[in-house]
Amino acid sequence: MTGLLRILLAVGIACGVLMPPGGAVAADAKRLNVVFVNPGKTGEVYWDMVSQTMQAAGRKLGAHVEVLTSERNYRTMQELGLGVVARSDKPDFLILSNEESAAVPILEAAEAAGVKTLLLSNTLIGDDAARLGPPRQKLKTWLGDITTDLQTAGARMANALIGAARAEKWQSPDGKIHILGIGGDEITPASIARNAGLKLAVDAAPDVVVDRMLFANWTQSEAEHVTTNYLSWAARKEIRPAGIWAGNDPMALGALRAVISAGLMPGRNIQLVGLNWSEDALREIKAGRLLLTDGGHFLLGGWSIVLLRDYADGCDFAAVSPRVEVKTSAITRDNLAAVTDLITTRAFDRIDFARFRAQAGRCGQYDFSIDALISSLTPLEGAAD
Repeated sequence: MTGLLRILLAVGIACGVLMPPGGAVAADAKRLNVVFVNPGKTGEVYWDMVSQTMQAAGRKLGAHVEVLTSERNYRTMQELGLGVVARSDKPDFLILSNEESAAVPILEAAEAAGVKTLLLSNTLIGDDAARLGPPRQKLKTWLGDITTDLQTAGARMANALIGAARAEKWQSPDGKIHILGIGGDEITPASIARNAGLKLAVDAAPDVVVDRMLFANWTQSEAEHVTTNYLSWAARKEIRPAGIWAGNDPMALGALRAVISAGLMPGRNIQLVGLNWSEDALREIKAGRLLLTDGGHFLLGGWSIVLLRDYADGCDFAAVSPRVEVKTSAITRDNLAAVTDLITTRAFDRIDFARFRAQAGRCGQYDFSIDALISSLTPLEGAAD
């Protein structure tokens, strides 16, 4: 009888039927130990928010999340990741980001050590992808990846610039709409996808020209420098710049400083767009100096814990695909009020992460949309009824 009960229990968990209703965590569910090797710098807004949403989700879903920060050094990232894999007390899951393609040695070491891994934001590309194939093939412990559709985001940002420039008739004397593109780098998958989105939108717009595609290493200071040089060049060539597309918010803010220094009026005779949903960008949108910030992808931190909690409880996200792609959304003046408080306070415990878990019989099916996010929020403490 005991053996039969054990079999029935295993079948029930595998089918997801024993998952508590509404996605809550069962009282006797195993507490998960998760390690995240953060590729960013301490104080780097985006990556800090990834860690914070991950830890907030862990508090709601019975997972302890340990964050190790690489300080934007891929050698440090590899040392930290390999150190986790070599521990005698190994975590249940290791979350990595394949920035600068630096995660591969860690993935391979994790396979040898039996540590389950998840890639976040940046997955394998190029020769690495060809050699190792998809998740769970050659590397059985590589469970999958959770990424965002940043190509669509890049195109949406570009189309917003183009639409604004056409509406205002901001053509140069040659009849074309001239745009500056500022990318983070040329090798990171997340950057490549954003840049490809810009190209996609511009290729479909014969009246638009990207004068320069420059790279600013994701930083505000470098973006300010390259924008200053571009604006000087445009003035010499008698080109009227209509918009600046920046691959993240810090670069958009650097470009904004250069635009103002050059005597232009952002929002009035030139438009800028960024990506990150950062607090500084929201402030500039409210002031009318930034057209939009795309993003929401810092929530991949929280969503990754949702996937791993479901996986640990027998509801495997790979029932649909080991590769989960989340759509981003644009914040403009139209929807600014709905998400500003969440981002400015970073009160990510307001998100009811349990509501995002897959329902029984629907493993791998998730709604991580901005509408679902907004509807999951508990009110701010002290807010009026």
